[in-house]
This record gives sequence, C-alpha cells and structure tokens, in this order.
Amino acid sequence: MSVEVYAPASMGNISVGFDLLGAALAPLNGELLGDKVRAERCATGLHLTVSGPYAERLPSAVEDNIVWQCAAFFLQQQGIQAGVRLHLDKQLPVGSGLGSSASSVVAALSAMNQLFGEPLAPQALLHLMGRFEGQISGAVHYDNVAPCFLGGMQLMLPQASHHAQPQRLCEPLPLFKHWYWVVAYSGLSLSTAKMRALLPQGYDRTTCIEFGRYLAGFIHACYRGDEELALTCLKDVLAEPYRADAIPGFTGAKAALSALGVDVCGISGSGPTLFAICRDEAQAEQAADWLGKHYLQSEGGFVRICQLDHQGARVV
Repeated sequence: MSVEVYAPASMGNISVGFDLLGAALAPLNGELLGDKVRAERCATGLHLTVSGPYAERLPSAVEDNIVWQCAAFFLQQQGIQAGVRLHLDKQLPVGSGLGSSASSVVAALSAMNQLFGEPLAPQALLHLMGRFEGQISGAVHYDNVAPCFLGGMQLMLPQASHHAQPQRLCEPLPLFKHWYWVVAYSGLSLSTAKMRALLPQGYDRTTCIEFGRYLAGFIHACYRGDEELALTCLKDVLAEPYRADAIPGFTGAKAALSALGVDVCGISGSGPTLFAICRDEAQAEQAADWLGKHYLQSEGGFVRICQLDHQGARVV
C-alpha cells in the first residue's frame, strides 16, 4: 500500500494578520505549486529519498530532514511497528516565504496518517503540524500549516490553556473570489528565524491599536463583502517596517506596482517572496510582467498568478 499527498504553497501574515492569517495558493496555469510526499509500507526501517528542483538545499543526512522526523515521531506516537519508505518531491524553494517547510510537514504527516488509516483527527494532526513547522521557523505558529492543510484563507483562533484536548485552531474566512494573487519569488533565500529576529521585542500602544484596528476591519470587510474596506485594511504595521529593507528590491517593487494601480503589495511570510492583490486578470498579468522583468534576481526565481487554493492538502 502507498499514498502520495500534495500540500500547496501558502502565504503567512497577508500583511494585516501577523502570525494570525494565512492563505493557500493555486496557480492559474494548473501547476501544483507545493511539495509532495509519497509513503509506502516496506519490510523494515524508515527510509527517505528526495528529488525536485530544490532537493539540494535540504540536509544531506535523512535523519535531519523534517519529513523523516515527522514520520519517525508519528510512528513512535502511535506505537506503530512498521517499515515505511518515503519520497519527498521538493518543489518549493527553502527560505522563500511560501511556506516551504510547512508544505513538507503537512504533506508528510498527512501521508503518514492516510497510510495508517487516519488514527489522528484533523485538529490533532494540525496541532502536530504546527509543532514540527516551528522547529524550522523558530516559533510555533499556524498561519502556514493551517491553510496548507485545510485550504482557503484561515484566521488563527485563541487557545485556552486549560483544555486537555486539541482545540479548533483556525476559522476559514469568506473570500473575494475575483481577486488575483500575484506572487513573485526573487530567487534568494531568507531564514525565517533571522527575519523574525529583525522585529522589536515590544511595540508601543499606538502600533498595537493600529494593528488591531486593521485586522478587525479586514475580518469585518470579508464577512460584509466590502472589497474597498478590505483593501484599505491590508496594511502591515508590525513586520514590514522592519523587514522591507532586508529584502532586496521589495521597496522599489511595491512603489512600481502602486504606480500600475495595484492596491495592495506585501511580504509573503518572511520574504523574499512578495504578493500583490489585483482586481482582475489583466491587472494581474501587467503586475506579473513587471515583476518578472525587474524583481527576479536569480535563475531560481519565478512569478505566478494565483487564486486561493480551496482544497488544501490532498491525495494525488
């Protein structure tokens, strides 16, 4: 028996929702922009092979690979004595701001759960995904793993410390289905942990109030279907002011896209990928063309016009 799971790329933060908002991506061209993990039973042991355009950026020792670690922990936690052979097709660049580690974690744990008859319910599985993704990024947060696993745009919910059972971690937000999300990966690699270290240890009261106002306004606008308010509220007062200068070309690209009439441009996760929200496909193509000519900085860079992926992780 074998199973293969695809887990889509994702954007964390979405400007207004630092560590609280995330969305899964589906390129318009039908490409599967994300990692795939195949798991199958074998006689004995835990084995991992890796392929894909970004395989060479991963640790050479299989025991250091997050996919191997996810599988080993899953077997141990469930008390399963079985041999498993894994294969990771690494399609997302490491340190890109597109939820690369989250995609590998979600694909690995989903594949293992499917292979052994789904012993973990979705919320328990999501809790485990957050734990492992946090080993890579330096902090446990769910704004990549939740949309990667569940699809759509997800809002992270508060957790009560006294609950013994896994709680619901997130809530899907209504979507503006006609929006086009242009994502541009420059080709550079930025450590999520290092980009988090650029942020201050604390924020003043004015900034905290501003952050709350924009996030609450955006959520309200999503439920009301108020596009103008939603676009107005998509402002990053917590991370972008401290990260923008550390991302080569970002500030210039944001200004250029604004001049083209694009309402929103922000940092996807910790960068260097940026995203732009366009109201129609023609504007998205214009933005993608500019970014392809001016933002990419290595052969590994790319631009994709996307809408949101509604499915999340799935067997392929």
